[in-house]
Amino acid sequence: MSVGYDAGSFDVIVIGAGHAGCEAALAAARMGCSTLLLTINLDAVAFMPCNPSVGGPAKGHVVREIDALGGEMGKNTDKTHIQMRMLNTGKGPAVHALRAQADKFAYQHEMKKTIENTPNLLLRQGMVDELIVNNGVCEGVVTQTGARYRAKAVVLTTGTYLRGKIILGDLQYESGPNNMRPSVKLALNLKELGFEMVRFKTGTPPRVHKGSIDFSKMEIQPGDPVPRAFSYETTEFIMDQLPCWLTYTNEETHELINGNLHRAPMYSGVIEGTGPRYCPSIEDKVVRFSDKPRHQVFLEPEGRNTEEMYVQGMSTSLPEDVQLSMLRSMAGMEKVEMMRPGYAIEYDALVPTQLWPTLETKLIEGLFTAGQINGTSGYEEAAGQGLMAGINAARKVQGKPPVILRRDQAYIGVLIDDLVTKGTNEPYRLLTSRAEYRLLLRHDNADLRLTDIGYEIGLISKERYARFCEKRERIAREKERIENTRVRPDNPEVQAVLREAGTPELTEVTSLDQLLRRPELTYAHIQRIAPAPEPIPEDVAEQVEIQIKYDGYIRKSLQQVERMKKVEERKIPADIDYHQITGMSKEAREKMSKIRPLNIGQASRISGVNPADISVLMVYLEQYHRVLANTAE
Repeated sequence: MSVGYDAGSFDVIVIGAGHAGCEAALAAARMGCSTLLLTINLDAVAFMPCNPSVGGPAKGHVVREIDALGGEMGKNTDKTHIQMRMLNTGKGPAVHALRAQADKFAYQHEMKKTIENTPNLLLRQGMVDELIVNNGVCEGVVTQTGARYRAKAVVLTTGTYLRGKIILGDLQYESGPNNMRPSVKLALNLKELGFEMVRFKTGTPPRVHKGSIDFSKMEIQPGDPVPRAFSYETTEFIMDQLPCWLTYTNEETHELINGNLHRAPMYSGVIEGTGPRYCPSIEDKVVRFSDKPRHQVFLEPEGRNTEEMYVQGMSTSLPEDVQLSMLRSMAGMEKVEMMRPGYAIEYDALVPTQLWPTLETKLIEGLFTAGQINGTSGYEEAAGQGLMAGINAARKVQGKPPVILRRDQAYIGVLIDDLVTKGTNEPYRLLTSRAEYRLLLRHDNADLRLTDIGYEIGLISKERYARFCEKRERIAREKERIENTRVRPDNPEVQAVLREAGTPELTEVTSLDQLLRRPELTYAHIQRIAPAPEPIPEDVAEQVEIQIKYDGYIRKSLQQVERMKKVEERKIPADIDYHQITGMSKEAREKMSKIRPLNIGQASRISGVNPADISVLMVYLEQYHRVLANTAE
């Protein structure tokens, strides 16, 4: 390393400008902290090394939550997407999910422009080699060139760069994604500081030339014809959308894969890292689901001004020649030209149980981590963590209490609680099934759940908050009108609407909310039966319909939340010595000593801790508080 020099002091330093780093740096700067964002390569800000898509089940919910809190991912996607679709519309509102195909290059450029034009935020190129740590407190970073930057808080968002290694058939070389430089010295520095690390793996499929594809043999996948947006602030919508295309693997594809498994790094023992179960490679899918005659493969444009197309569903690390043969075995791809081969990438990640729910590390004060370094997969999971790490780093610098989202408040809360409480033995992917209160955590109500918090911490403007409050009041007024308006069976116009909708006619006086609960009726029917005195915006109408239609289920979920809150509110003192608690299993004592849960609720979610252990802990805490009270007297 060259001779060190003092390069400046900041409130917050963010290392890495991927999706976690961008959100962390923007949040800290917008909250008034002087912020430095360091990245290995300025041309890779908000880079999408894998699928240039944003959203989908659970992930789309997270993007909406990021926006409701004042983050950037939703706004940036709305400005740069090439296609947007609402998924699962045939199912209930809890699983409706927005998904966008982003323009990979426009997304990067727009995010970089936003960062460059944000007050209090300096974007700079630099490879961080080590952290400056004194007496268990992180005080800054040192770069490869010897620049020493001081800070009151540091946020690590290094993605898959820590000791990154690309694997393609027999070929292996140290690299970050897409042949960028890996971060080796920082990975070793984290181990020297005492962090427990794991080795994970992810992968990406080949990219192909659009002009070499015969789309007439594929199924078109257009975007939705109606305007869609992730951000509650978006008013201009992109309607000029590009289609995606669907084809399938077949018997020939599967024979090629099975015949070359001896050349597949994940089966030949070359790959050490654990891969994501919910996003397997094509060779893994063919082996694990050998009874399936075919698998879906989507051809998705990487942008408006490129001929490159992403082959979703074909993630692989098989040799290049096998990849080309596999691609050409599928309908519409017989003459396809491969522009980039797929590859696997191994990288170091932190064991996330070493974090507090604020995403600050337990080992070193003032050091926060977010994104794939915490063992997650996906841009959205990274951005959600980055936002919370940036918020909490800024709050720490400002001497304010941290922001911790509960499991009943947000999917981001579920994600972080799962990571810091349960840990993960594979790259973690957020799923709707991971949330026990998913009827409360809907795509449509992220603003109602989180905008108050965003405004309180300074990430939501007064103008936006005023509009939000007006929307909330209009929902309440319209719900009240519907609940208090009754219609009579002697009204022929009402009966005609009911007959047309295929629902039984009225036999007695009935309130509008009782009618709206009928499966056949929508808010539009209610408006025909008894129109509102004022125009009702679409987003208000949507909330009124969902809140009334699903009222019974929502009430049950809220009752569960209230019961759980009593448990969550029972704090556990930080100085508890779990090894002194007799009657608790040895595994529970070890796990609780390591994770140091903040409350009974978190303790109950630790894997290996059973209800009997929790009962013993609660008895012990009662005795503990009694002794404290007696001592105080």
